[in-house]
Amino acid sequence: MIRNTDKRMSAQEAVAENVHDGDTFIVGNYTLGMPLGFIYEVARQKKKGLTLCSQSGHMSDEILMAAGCVERLVTAYVTNLGGDEGGSPVARAWKQGKLQIEDYTNYNYNARLAAGMHGFSFMQVFEGILHTDLFEKRSFMGENKYKVITCPFTGKDTVLVPALNPDVCVIHVQRADKFGNAQYWGAMGSVQAAALASKRIIVSCEEIVEHGVVQSSPHFTIIPAFRVDAVVEMPWGAHPSDVLGYYNIDKLASAIILGALQTEAGTKAWLDEWVYGCPDHSAYLKHYIGLFGPEFLDAIKARAFYSAPANYGSAFTTIWDEHNRERTMWATPEELEQFMKDKGVLYE
Repeated sequence: MIRNTDKRMSAQEAVAENVHDGDTFIVGNYTLGMPLGFIYEVARQKKKGLTLCSQSGHMSDEILMAAGCVERLVTAYVTNLGGDEGGSPVARAWKQGKLQIEDYTNYNYNARLAAGMHGFSFMQVFEGILHTDLFEKRSFMGENKYKVITCPFTGKDTVLVPALNPDVCVIHVQRADKFGNAQYWGAMGSVQAAALASKRIIVSCEEIVEHGVVQSSPHFTIIPAFRVDAVVEMPWGAHPSDVLGYYNIDKLASAIILGALQTEAGTKAWLDEWVYGCPDHSAYLKHYIGLFGPEFLDAIKARAFYSAPANYGSAFTTIWDEHNRERTMWATPEELEQFMKDKGVLYE
């Protein structure tokens, strides 16, 4: 992508253009700030055959599974509401043989993303995994879930995991500019690695800010604009999970979802009301406020607690002075060009 292209679009457009049937689709956020507003849109568009990667294995996975979007799951955690006697969309599908799951530890899952982010084909992990069922039990990845090689330096067995490079990632962040520079603060988890390891990146954000805001606080930028394919402004886009600096977890809405997901009938009723019955995220919020009033959302809005500003100032912002002279050689561009020609180092 070109850095200074305006990439703002609706969630409907972002899903239609970037999430395709059969994709490997990764949810970047790890329990915090889950991009649930965007997940609902994927479900509305009835994407099929996804290989879903999600470290948290929380509501996002369950909802996409319930909507019939997922065939394979790579994760480090499954909610499994109700334990062995209960279930959830993921657990029910797995028990019925409708879902293939590849299970990793949190560390091994992130090692795959780290490899993908840095352009490696694999990453070494701790050899203790050799003595667990996670190493022995394999699903659709088969022998490619783990590999064991002889270390060329020590001669010891070395365990490797393959790089993970999903087709598309969605992350939810606090703010972004229209070009796609995404700014995030708080517990990082696998947010940045999941995005940078992916081929396409969709940024969902609480607000779109001017580029000058991004320039004034570059340390918050975790994804640069040139890597981003779409920017979706979605206030309350992680609801009912939390976004640091914006709102806390909505325990009422979470309880409704998690309770509904425990049975097939409850899951269908919840999807019909809150996903398929709401054409977009704005309609979802209006439905919530219509049922419970605005006070429930007002009660979980974050109280301001700002970090100290950082001084990014410098003596000057360009190597050219007010007379258009380069500050070390005190020459104009024309004089520098002539100097280089005279020295035979300028080729035209």
